[in-house]
Amino acid sequence: MLNILIVARKEVQEGLRNRWVLATTLLLAALALTLTFLGSAPTGTVGVRALDVVIVSLASLTIFLLPLIALLISHDAVVGEMERGTMLLLLSYPIGRWQVLLGKFVGHLAILAFATLIGYGAAALALALTGATIDRESWVAFAAMIGSSILLGAVFIALGYLVSALVRQRGTAAGIAVGLWLVFVLLYDMALLGALVIDQGQTISGGVLSALLLLNPTDAYRVFNLSGSSSLSAISGMAGTARNSLGNEALLATLALWVLVPLSLSALAFSRREL
Repeated sequence: MLNILIVARKEVQEGLRNRWVLATTLLLAALALTLTFLGSAPTGTVGVRALDVVIVSLASLTIFLLPLIALLISHDAVVGEMERGTMLLLLSYPIGRWQVLLGKFVGHLAILAFATLIGYGAAALALALTGATIDRESWVAFAAMIGSSILLGAVFIALGYLVSALVRQRGTAAGIAVGLWLVFVLLYDMALLGALVIDQGQTISGGVLSALLLLNPTDAYRVFNLSGSSSLSAISGMAGTARNSLGNEALLATLALWVLVPLSLSALAFSRREL
């Protein structure tokens, strides 16, 4: 455990030195504050709770931004250190490869969690300071959104590690990471929507659609956050329709599996890789 924490601290220190922590936090805070004040402006006339609009806005922002940030900080975690020669030095100490990988994961996840908590928390605090009425249900939904956002970031950190453990060059890892982002964030949903339009409800039933949504971690995240209450479902569009067949437990378990499986595969690939 101590070895894991030492490696995690090293990653956090490198993130501070490379300004990753500061840049990520400022970016999330700036975008979150912008969405908060622009998105919550009309709530008084449409009867929607202000924080619920913020949750929907931030959840949509998270789907596009957090996976990209997670892949950027993780895609060269293994291959980058090997190219620089620092991995050989690190493994000369009495530490297992799985401990190195897990320590890196903890460190990168800590960076992402800190940026998310501060950035999104600043938006909620700013909204509360304006005097907007925020009830307990909205605060619970907001806390769930932050927690699931960190979990979504963990998914793409694990995917970045898997790529990094399999390829031989940083450039290749960066290209594959961008490709993964495009597939999970943009192309998958476009293809699914096209299939639904063509099918016209003939073969793709509600159960099949639910299973297809679980095959994409961003869709599982979207359904979890945009259908958590009647108020959220009313302003979240199509995402609320999947609530009937997918419960919170299944959605969170899916996201957890999306972390564990790639992380385990990356540890296996790293253990078999020659230095």
